[in-house]
Amino acid sequence: MLGRYRPGRQRADPLERVALRPDPAQNVSAMSDLLRFWFRLDRRVTAGAYLRHGFALMVVKYGVDAALIGLATNTLWTPLDYLSSVPLLLSDRLADAPSYLAPALALWTLPFLWIGISMTLRRVLDAGGSAWWALLFFIPVVSYLLMAVLSLAPSRAPRAADAREEPHGERLPSSLLSMAAGAAAGLALLGIGVLLMNSYGLAVFMGTPFTIGVVTAFLLADRYPASVRETFEVVTMTVLLVAGSAFVIGFEGAVCLLMVAPLGLVIALMGGIVGRELARWGESPTRGAIALVLLGPSGVLLEGEPPPPVLREVESAVVVDAPPEVVWRHVVTFSPIPAPESLLFRLGLAYPTHAEIEGEGVGAVRYCHFSTGAFVEPITVWEPGRRLAFDVVESPRPLDELSFRDVAPPHLDGYLVPRAGEFRLVDLGGRTRLEGSTWYEQRLRPEGYWVVFSDYIIAKIHERVLTHIASEAVAR
Repeated sequence: MLGRYRPGRQRADPLERVALRPDPAQNVSAMSDLLRFWFRLDRRVTAGAYLRHGFALMVVKYGVDAALIGLATNTLWTPLDYLSSVPLLLSDRLADAPSYLAPALALWTLPFLWIGISMTLRRVLDAGGSAWWALLFFIPVVSYLLMAVLSLAPSRAPRAADAREEPHGERLPSSLLSMAAGAAAGLALLGIGVLLMNSYGLAVFMGTPFTIGVVTAFLLADRYPASVRETFEVVTMTVLLVAGSAFVIGFEGAVCLLMVAPLGLVIALMGGIVGRELARWGESPTRGAIALVLLGPSGVLLEGEPPPPVLREVESAVVVDAPPEVVWRHVVTFSPIPAPESLLFRLGLAYPTHAEIEGEGVGAVRYCHFSTGAFVEPITVWEPGRRLAFDVVESPRPLDELSFRDVAPPHLDGYLVPRAGEFRLVDLGGRTRLEGSTWYEQRLRPEGYWVVFSDYIIAKIHERVLTHIASEAVAR
């Protein structure tokens, strides 16, 4: 699928071929060659090619980013905005962006992530270094220094990787050994990042699955001539083994593991491709072990403080067959809502049960009770029949993890923070449009991935509350 890297194999730069061929048919062929150069691992990358392709890809990435953001928000996105936002994060300038923008940017970023890994690996080999040095690509700040050095380092004659003797191990023992090592590496990095350093940054969410893939696939291919399909199968089983171990020992609950699975598995498979090729190139397992031991914790340490969280708004609305003055009474307080039937809430996500208030007018304190506790909401705007707004000064944890035991991982405290809420009542002539908004901060990284889940969950909470208020008002 990916081909074997061949040190002496060098062709005309496919980027130049695309630029120099005016014939559309020939240009299609040249574009196909360009894509193979980016995504495969069998072509050498010189310093000049690394610099040219890096600059061209940066221009393409920025152009599409700016177009997506401009169409979604009517905002001009400039290169300076990347100083406060990296590819899978959100900028405060995008706080009011539609919900589809974050996943669109995330999907658009993944191919560039792989191209960066692929070209950096081959550039390190072309410069005569150990391919393990390419893992510095994932270390904040250090990655920029690595790319600068690789853009200048001359090509050298690498070792003859094709002379390496093919492994002759058996599939089952090799798979079991590689799975055990990959799972151990993944659990160790999770423990270091989360328990010791209390970090939920990119180094944990992206570095951990990539490391699982690299370690698993490297040891498998070092002992057994695994195909790409076999490598993917073993890496996938290792990811499931890590998830299952985290669930059994109470490190994480089922809900959070399910949410992280799509991103984690894709990145682990990327790591699997890299690990397989490292073994086929004859890289030293000892150097690899040293590199992973040093790079894992350093990635967490060098990541630094995350940027200030973006204040996001989730808005929902229903039309109620009752006048605003009737609806208002059920907005301020509402009676107990029947137990939820939605699987989303039955899995442990917090859901509203009822609301009560102490006092009246601005300064009164509203308590919105959830299955995990009560939100304390001092009233800031009191306009009967029109608008009720409040701050959120205390909030319970967002879910009860589904597990064999009482699980309370650190990310349940202070990583999804509601800040304010508001109800608006619009008179429709005997009917009422009831609008609800929640403003919150998401502190898990990459924010562009996690807000997809948090926006959806908050919208489902709105739906439960607004529907209940509407039914109470109509019954009156």
